[in-house]
Amino acid sequence: MPLPLLGRSWRSPLFSSPVRTLAFSLVHRSTYVDVAMKWKKDPFYDSIGVLARSRDLKPLVSLKSIIARAPSDAGIPVSAVSKRGRALETSGRRVASFLRRYPAVFDEYTGPNYNLPWFRLTREAVDLDREERAVYDARKPEIVDRLRRLILMSRDRQLPFRIVQGMLWYLGLPEDFLEDPNNISNGSFGVVEIGDGEKGLSVVGGGDEPVFSALQRNALRQFGGSADSPPKEVAFPLFPSKGLRLKRKIAHWLDEFQKLPYVSPYEDFSHLDPSSDISEKRAAGVLHELLSLFVDNSAERRRLLCLRKHLGLSQKFHKVFERHPHVFYLLLKSKTCFVVLKEAYFAGSDTALEKHPMLAIRKKYVKLMDKSDAILRSRRSRKPVEDAAEGS
Repeated sequence: MPLPLLGRSWRSPLFSSPVRTLAFSLVHRSTYVDVAMKWKKDPFYDSIGVLARSRDLKPLVSLKSIIARAPSDAGIPVSAVSKRGRALETSGRRVASFLRRYPAVFDEYTGPNYNLPWFRLTREAVDLDREERAVYDARKPEIVDRLRRLILMSRDRQLPFRIVQGMLWYLGLPEDFLEDPNNISNGSFGVVEIGDGEKGLSVVGGGDEPVFSALQRNALRQFGGSADSPPKEVAFPLFPSKGLRLKRKIAHWLDEFQKLPYVSPYEDFSHLDPSSDISEKRAAGVLHELLSLFVDNSAERRRLLCLRKHLGLSQKFHKVFERHPHVFYLLLKSKTCFVVLKEAYFAGSDTALEKHPMLAIRKKYVKLMDKSDAILRSRRSRKPVEDAAEGS
C-alpha cells in the first residue's frame, strides 16, 4: 500500500496559518528555547563617562538650554525652574541643589531683587552651547534621518507625538523640535490622526527606497551584495564580557540562533509566530537597530516600554537583553537600569554603526561635569582645583 504523500498539518514558526508537510520529511521547527543566563558586572562600562553620567546629563542639558534661551543674558532666578524638578528629572533632588552640583556649567549669584539666587551659564558652558547649535545646524539632515528611520520601524510607520517627544533626547534632537512647524513641513514628515484625538508623525515619501539595518550593512561589508540582493545570512556581532562563559547547551543554542533567518526591523513581520526563536531574533534585531540610532547607543530600559506595541515587540521583550549578554549590556546606575549596545564600544572601525554627530558634544558636557566635581572638592579641601583633581 503506497504511503500517503501528505501528513497532518502543523503550525509553522514562520507563518501563523497551518501548512501541510510531506510525510517523513525533516522539519526544522524554530520554537522558543528557554535560556537563562547570569548577569555579570563589567567595570569597563562604568569607566565610560557618557554612560556613567547619563542619568544627570539629560537634566543638565535641559537646564542649560532653558538658561541659554532666557531673554536676558543675566540668567534666570531659581524660582523659574524650582518647581520643574519632576519634569526635568533631576534625580530626586531639588533643582537648586542640582544646579549647585555642577558649578562648571551653572554660575550662581545673588539676583537684583530680594537676595534670591540666580543662575547663569559659565563661559565654558556658553561656548559649548554655541558649538552644540553649530553642529546640529550643520548635521541636521543626518540627525533628523534617525527619527525617520525610527518611524519606519514602527508597525504602521507612524508614531504618536508623545512617543516621539520622549525619544528626542536619545536621537540627539532638541527638546523643542516638534514645536517648530518647519521641522515637520519640510517634506520628510506628515501629521496624522491616530485616534482618540491623538496626533502623530508619519514619514512622507521614500517608501520604495530600501532601508538597511546596521546588521544588514555589517553583512554587506563582510559578504558583499547589493541593494537588490542583500546578504541572506545576517548574524549578530558578539562581544563576550570577561569571565562570562556559556554552558555548552547555551553555546549550541546561540550558534543555531545566529543561523536563523533574519527579519529586518523595516520589513513586515505579521507572518511570524511570536513564540518562535525567529521572532526573538527579530526582536533582538529591532532593539539592536533602535540603540544604533541613539547618540551614545544606550537608553534607560524603562524608556523603551512605550515603543513596545509600535515596534511589534512582546510584553516580555526585556528578556532579550538578558538572553543575549554578548550583544547587550545592562548597566545598573543609581537604581536605574540602562541598556548598552556592546558593538558601539568594542567593534572599533570594524562595524557599520554610524557615530552620532552629537556624541562628541555630549562628551564635552561630561567633562564639565567632571570638572564640577573637582571644583566642589577644592572648595571642601580649600585646595586649588588642580590639586583637588589630582588627589581624587
